Amino acid sequence: MSISEHIKKYHEILPDSVILVAVSKTKPVSDLQEAYDAGQRDFGENKIQEMTEKQEQLPQDIKWHMIGHVQTNKVKYMAPYVSLIHAVDRLKLVKEINRQAENNNRTINILLQVKIAQEETKFGMPLDQAENFLQNNTIANYPNVRLKGLMGMASFTENKEQIAEEFRSIKKLYDRFYTKYEFDTLSTGMSGDYSIAIKHGSTMVRIGSAIFGSR
Repeated sequence: MSISEHIKKYHEILPDSVILVAVSKTKPVSDLQEAYDAGQRDFGENKIQEMTEKQEQLPQDIKWHMIGHVQTNKVKYMAPYVSLIHAVDRLKLVKEINRQAENNNRTINILLQVKIAQEETKFGMPLDQAENFLQNNTIANYPNVRLKGLMGMASFTENKEQIAEEFRSIKKLYDRFYTKYEFDTLSTGMSGDYSIAIKHGSTMVRIGSAIFGSR
């Protein structure tokens, strides 16, 4: 199947309540253009420099999602245009996003990344820290940042019950603070586990290799 055929397939099979983020990291602009021409508007990248280079070459109505770990000194490069920053996992980063958003006279949408996987290599706030962050309304001190919801990555395992349990844990936290923050985005699920994520409340899935092929 071509890229455009994959895009059309996911647009057909995903519920209307779930947004598809096409993870286009390392892929050439021509691949993104093909996906765009098939109707895709949300694209995910994990390196700010690469995303910025693509943003300058592609249609301006694309919504750019920063899904990778973010270095604070790189925030300024994406602040003028980024649509949603998924991997916000520390207060220092919130402060810098707020500062750069203010410099660009805009409010930047973010997700709090919660560590639900068992792998040490995965980033994110531990569940208890995330709960404290939300309970204390820490985000209220940063008026140029809008907290839209939570993001999480499940363990890389064949154990579907473990994956489901990890998605349940972040959905429980999401539901606790859903009303307080008017959340609308739970970004969980990737190419291998998106169907499990959707069963457990995901409103946004990040799919890359199943659309663009292996990297």
